[in-house]
Amino acid sequence: MHYSVLKDELIASLNIKEDGIYVDATLGYAGDSKEILKRIKKGCLVSFDQDKEACEYSDKVLKNIGSNYKIFNTNFSNMVECLESIGIKYVDGIIFDLGFSSPQVDDAKRGFSFMQDGPLDMRMSGSGITAKEIIDTYRENDLVKIFFEYGEEKMSRVIAKKIVSNKSKINTTMDLVDTIKDAVGANYFYKHHPERKIFQALRIEVNNELKVLEDILPKAIKLLKKGGRMSIITFHSKEDRIVKQIFKKYSEVDEMLKGERVIPDEYKPLIKLVNKKPIVASKKELDENSRSASAKLRIIERI
Repeated sequence: MHYSVLKDELIASLNIKEDGIYVDATLGYAGDSKEILKRIKKGCLVSFDQDKEACEYSDKVLKNIGSNYKIFNTNFSNMVECLESIGIKYVDGIIFDLGFSSPQVDDAKRGFSFMQDGPLDMRMSGSGITAKEIIDTYRENDLVKIFFEYGEEKMSRVIAKKIVSNKSKINTTMDLVDTIKDAVGANYFYKHHPERKIFQALRIEVNNELKVLEDILPKAIKLLKKGGRMSIITFHSKEDRIVKQIFKKYSEVDEMLKGERVIPDEYKPLIKLVNKKPIVASKKELDENSRSASAKLRIIERI
């Protein structure tokens, strides 16, 4: 089962209209999509996910609620083109839940988990470069960069050096965990859990997650109707920084025009921030699911 983080807050943030058009950019196992579909008997839901298994599972779940939905088995980077293909130019709301689903983590053959032995895959879509190929082909400096930037791991250099020297022996997730442990020493390993950060960094690199997010957000903002809302849940600082910076950019007048009496329409803000500080999980939710601890929800509204 997948636990949808900040689900109540996320759904409430959309101000859902019964006849509205809504987009779930990160369908997963339909935790959020099913709640939206329940509320739009006269509207339409369009959901995206590059994980074929997740799409197939979610289709079965949503069929039990209604038929007014469409699932695209593709990355949300293709959102605009997919919506246009079914005649949709503007929508009433968009959600992004940037975490990945528990069933994905629990499936050892996907390679996401550092607690189960499996192939070093980590591909959301099942296509493209794998984590194993990154380990085999990236230079030490390349690995240091992704471990530090995407995992914020202080011992990135030490870990990358060990991986490069040991890569011929790293074939599974537990081989990688053992290599990280050897690199940093037991005391550091068990106190700081660098394996979590290294796996996160590799997953982000494999799926090009941050670049895709940075590219789609401006396009998604322009999809919103006036009064439409976009709500995004992030799980680590790099994601949140991208979301915060883009929301800031599109909610303010360009620095060059501040102080001007008349602002041309093309330079006026497109959105307003609904919450200046991110919404975080309640104590109750944290007690139920510790994974909620890093979640941050940011909401904007098109003006």
